[in-house]
Amino acid sequence: MRSLVSFCATVWVLLAPAGVAAQAPAPDEPLPRSPAALAERLEVVTADTNAAIEAWLASGDADADPPEEVLLGTLYQQRVARALARQPRLEAQVTAALPARLRPGVRDPARALRALFRLNGPPPARPRPIRVGAALSPDVLRSFYEEGQRRFGIPWHVLAAVNLVETNFNRNRNVSTAGAQGPMQFIPSTWRAYGMGGDIRDPHDAIIGAANYLRASGGRSNLHRALFAYNHSTLYVDAVLRLSARIRAAERNYVTLWSWQVFQRTPQGDRRLTGPGL
Repeated sequence: MRSLVSFCATVWVLLAPAGVAAQAPAPDEPLPRSPAALAERLEVVTADTNAAIEAWLASGDADADPPEEVLLGTLYQQRVARALARQPRLEAQVTAALPARLRPGVRDPARALRALFRLNGPPPARPRPIRVGAALSPDVLRSFYEEGQRRFGIPWHVLAAVNLVETNFNRNRNVSTAGAQGPMQFIPSTWRAYGMGGDIRDPHDAIIGAANYLRASGGRSNLHRALFAYNHSTLYVDAVLRLSARIRAAERNYVTLWSWQVFQRTPQGDRRLTGPGL
């Protein structure tokens, strides 16, 4: 049964007077240690953040970046997802304590991140510096994904998930240790074959090139096979498909995941490189 504190917080979100905004979490707000308390706080933050996203989408400003309250709320959710990714038992306890309607939004990002953490292995003793930059707005990027869908038959939400996993929507500007470059992380030789003469570092060209490559790899009939061709790992495929399913489920989920910030894993823990408060 939901606690009185959680119930009252939810009632406040629903009944707060017009013009009175819910208080967004601080950028580095400590996460509660107990599963019940973490679930309770996450439920309140999720309700506030979803309301802020819906208001922003309804405002007609979707061609700009989301407002600060969205970025703060999604940052809290991302920090929780990263914590749960490292602790499967805690993930099970927290999701069990949440209402059923909220469980997929907590479980799937945590499990996608867990797959990616396993794929990348433990952080090196001396992590490489990460060069970061700004992402294009959600609306602009979505127009590129939808163009890729129209031209090559690859679902837009899959292209968005690949863009998230590869470079966090081009916020991570590094060249990989294997030489992959640009927002969709193409090896130059692959880009020459599928980039159609575009610029490997241009978000539009890179997204369209990825759609072309996934189509050529059988993505119109078998996304699993095409994503495995993109990165030869079932962990990668699992992560992309989990995140793409979240994006497909609701418009606000796309905004939520677009708002994820760049973190660097180090032996001492996560180091956040972008986002509010930096």
